[in-house]
Amino acid sequence: MLETKIKQLIIDSLDLEDITVEDIPDDEPLFGEGLGLDSIDALELGMALKKEFNLKSDKDKDENKKHFYSVKTIADFIRMQQNG
Repeated sequence: MLETKIKQLIIDSLDLEDITVEDIPDDEPLFGEGLGLDSIDALELGMALKKEFNLKSDKDKDENKKHFYSVKTIADFIRMQQNG
């Protein structure tokens, strides 16, 4: 499942040792009050996602924020790019 793969990528790329895939809800915000990731985490995660899924990020920062809001929105973004 793509969402599970994304969660594992988040854990691995950010060295979140105390968190498991089951600890990350699909719809919970990844930044701020949700998982609590910060802007440095966003850069690292973005690079890992680009490498793993060959993603092309949007030039619009607000659009990128929407895509990277949660595991679900990242999965939707990946599916959208892979399906053309």
